[in-house]
Amino acid sequence: MHDDRRLTRAGVVAAAAGRQPIATSLLNAVVTALATMLPRALPIAALALMLAIGAARGQSDETFDAFLANLWKDAAAQGISRSTFDLAFAGVTPDARVLGAMQHAPEYGKPFGAYVESIVSPSRIAIGTRKSAQWADMLRRIETKYGVPATILVSIWGIESSFGDSPDRWDVFRSIATLAQAKIQHPYFRDELISALKILQSHAIARPQLLGSYAGAMGQTQFMPSSYLKYAVDFDGDGRADIWASVPDVLASIANYLQKSGWQQGVPWGFEVLAPLKFDYGVSRGTFREWRARGFERLDGGRWPDTGDAILFFPSGAPGPAFLVTQNFVVLKTYNNSDAYALAVAHLADRLRGANPFRSAWPINDVQPSRTERIALQKKLASLGYKVADFDGHIDFDLRDDIRKLQQNFGMTPDGHPSRAFLDRLGLRGP
Repeated sequence: MHDDRRLTRAGVVAAAAGRQPIATSLLNAVVTALATMLPRALPIAALALMLAIGAARGQSDETFDAFLANLWKDAAAQGISRSTFDLAFAGVTPDARVLGAMQHAPEYGKPFGAYVESIVSPSRIAIGTRKSAQWADMLRRIETKYGVPATILVSIWGIESSFGDSPDRWDVFRSIATLAQAKIQHPYFRDELISALKILQSHAIARPQLLGSYAGAMGQTQFMPSSYLKYAVDFDGDGRADIWASVPDVLASIANYLQKSGWQQGVPWGFEVLAPLKFDYGVSRGTFREWRARGFERLDGGRWPDTGDAILFFPSGAPGPAFLVTQNFVVLKTYNNSDAYALAVAHLADRLRGANPFRSAWPINDVQPSRTERIALQKKLASLGYKVADFDGHIDFDLRDDIRKLQQNFGMTPDGHPSRAFLDRLGLRGP
């Protein structure tokens, strides 16, 4: 999933009747869910309740019918027929638990090493190896056409949908309509509804097949509807791009996405390195030749590229593993805007081609900032005059360079990692 395309999964509970205002329909549904949940699920349910209240307070009491009526005007203006619109929303009501699920993306807050190791598990490596052999001929054809390594494609496939064994359960129109009516990331989800309507109107995918994650990410690629329209590929030649059931279409669609996002053929994503004992951690960028001249050691035993640039990346700070990453690592983040996700994809791909695990140990106290803390950090950096691309909690490499500058001012090791100590110095320590 690119950034908003892929999020964690959760169960489904029916909301109240669609003619009720959002402040009533969503909250009533959450109360109903609370009465039936196991005790261990109550924290998530409580969060869903708080989010629903927040969404309700942030807008007028627009009924779901009124929301659909306004949406129809936009849809009609973009060529959607009334019959398509009615087919999409027949019987659809808001789903309260979608809002709570939005806050539980696994890439945030979890120790970096623990996340990567949970994704790059022995079982996923074993299954990925078997799948790579099973689809070897198809993968060669796709790699030849798109220039993206087969191991990267199989890695994303395995992480996004467990190689097709994690079926979608949520109705795409219901999930996205819930988020759109609540004005979550407005107008993103409203626009995704229009894209979903275009898919339905094309008759390529039947209405019952339009299932996805709670946030509307669809199929084994976990594409949002707009991504489906841009990147989905009919590689098996049956006349439709089926990212739900056709493995050739799934793998080719992932490859097409990465190629169009700027994947550079023949360039590695990066590799683990060992920094020299005496090194200026404020230096974060350079060519591969420069990194070698600075005394860095490539830990996987591979040959250094003759050309190209790389960024020095400390996911858990200087005490943990260090990596030199290229533009292709940044391209992986377009699929899901998370450093942890991108490194997990890259490492699983390496393991599928026979590489060893990372050599450096992850810190025991590997505490990563929560999404709330990341957003607060972005706002703080913006207030200090630094350029911030968005306020969604994504710390890009430019912001890590800005963090390095502040760490130097504070007399801290300038590794670009927003540690607890660094957040404390900025007055941003979370509860």
